[in-house]
Amino acid sequence: MTTDKHHDRAANPRSGDPPNWHHETVHVNDVALHYVTLPPARDAVDHPTGAAPLVVLLHGFPECWYTWHRQLDAVAAAGYRVVAPDLRGYNHSSTPPGLDSYRMEELVADVRGLVESRGATQAAVVGHDWGGLVAWECAVREPELVSQLAVLNAPHPDVYRRSLLRSPGQLVRSSYVGFFQLPWLPEQLLEADDYRLVERALEQLSAAGSLSESDRERFRKAMERTDSSGPLNHYRAIGRDTVVDGITSMLRGGLPPQRRVDLPTLLVWGERDPVLDSGLVDRHHAVVEPLSVRRFAESGHWPHAAQPGRTTDELLAFLDPSSPA
Repeated sequence: MTTDKHHDRAANPRSGDPPNWHHETVHVNDVALHYVTLPPARDAVDHPTGAAPLVVLLHGFPECWYTWHRQLDAVAAAGYRVVAPDLRGYNHSSTPPGLDSYRMEELVADVRGLVESRGATQAAVVGHDWGGLVAWECAVREPELVSQLAVLNAPHPDVYRRSLLRSPGQLVRSSYVGFFQLPWLPEQLLEADDYRLVERALEQLSAAGSLSESDRERFRKAMERTDSSGPLNHYRAIGRDTVVDGITSMLRGGLPPQRRVDLPTLLVWGERDPVLDSGLVDRHHAVVEPLSVRRFAESGHWPHAAQPGRTTDELLAFLDPSSPA
């Protein structure tokens, strides 16, 4: 991993964002990552390390850093340094070519580079959807990097893989992942009619009314700004690795053991998720310890959009159980 801890003010930051939302770019792991960061509202001297704890917020598909806009101020107000990046291949971050650039080891290395660029050795890592998958892999592959893990509607990757083999229903729900493996055609459909598919997907997957028209337009603009092969290559890279791992496992006569996560973990689950079976949740107790689960009965795939206040309260209570949210 190559890390150049060089920060720049991002070009053309979004006008109208609050002045404490700082758009910056850091060069790590051979890519430029755009992120939005907020300073903690409370004095860092309150913290025994002399620096406020770092919280990294990872977005999903088809989104960008802005998916966390309802949580940014509250987390900073609670005394944390907040960093919400665009993942590689999205929005203002670099879109490197080739599937190897989107393998999970590269995405985990991006998070490590981002954390280290902020002068930290650890961070609380929060992720939703694809960002949740990256967060899980950070905890599995580099547990020393993660002080606490919070994941919204994204299963542990090994739990998910086993579910695909054992649950025809989940396999059907995940059929879009197979479609994304095709060359060329997914890009064409994603880009058609000025990326209107992005708006329709967000509207269908989130609870009714949880994303405003301006929210959906902002995500559409971010995807329009993106080379659409970048987000799709995330799926293609993990699809290729999953097939290779599956064939290897069958040749060896069985599934590999599930990788454990032994650090404080919060799993938030919107139970009206059309792409992920809520039955996945209970299977995490075998591989994650200690685990706290919060089920949002009225939320879909985006609990932080459908119930932003409750999501923020749960996150803050988890990050610092000694302080009221």
